[in-house]
Amino acid sequence: MATTDSGGGAGIQADLKTFAACSVYGVSVAVALTAQNTIQVRSIHPLPLDFVREQFEALDSDLRPTAAKTGMLLSAAHIEVVCDELGKRNWGPLVVDPVMVAKSGDRLLEEEAVETMRQELLPLALVVTPNWPEAATLSGLPVGDEAEAIRAGRFIGDLGVDFVVVKGGHSSGDPTDLVVHQGGGVTRLEGRRLPTRHTHGTGCTFSAAIAAHLARGQAPLDAIYEAKKYVTAAIAAAPGLGAGHGPLEHFPPGWPKGKP
Repeated sequence: MATTDSGGGAGIQADLKTFAACSVYGVSVAVALTAQNTIQVRSIHPLPLDFVREQFEALDSDLRPTAAKTGMLLSAAHIEVVCDELGKRNWGPLVVDPVMVAKSGDRLLEEEAVETMRQELLPLALVVTPNWPEAATLSGLPVGDEAEAIRAGRFIGDLGVDFVVVKGGHSSGDPTDLVVHQGGGVTRLEGRRLPTRHTHGTGCTFSAAIAAHLARGQAPLDAIYEAKKYVTAAIAAAPGLGAGHGPLEHFPPGWPKGKP
């Protein structure tokens, strides 16, 4: 459940490539279409709400998922439809990537939709994957260091989320992702900052990889670990396309497992 990216680096296109790289079969529900590249989002075309519902019906009748993720959902009305449809169905654990702003700086979630996401979507999620600005917006708390990131993660967890992964890409040093467990415990996922501008779609890719590994039956923390390894490899192998924030390599060496 997300939006398309005509540049292929994020959104549904990145999700489907990630699912394939993680050895699961992916399906999709589109809520909007975008015209974008590595430099900018030129325009966004919301899809009719009844058509969004039709996609849920089509999948549920034939290709029912065993895990799900959301990405860019654009508006409060689209979030409400997604929540309503998910509430009717048993699609397994849900990963929410609370997409709000593109790497280019273009806004991808209407401001009035934040409260809808907070109150209706997050309580449905097993895992939520905000970066620092998203964690600040969802919690209403400042996030400028790891202690504040943990505090915001705990606030989001109190909305009913079992695992809040506050991603560390906006920190000043090497990125450390902080997995805040329900009850307040924290697992640190250390990372190394790679010298590259080709990071378009990292959030989509990370959350899709978590969902893929949950679909394969892995425990949540194991799925998060595997997704971290995968997205790091995808950034390291980025093909260097585009004049802006370029896409990742969604089939880096070793993915799918055993690829030379």
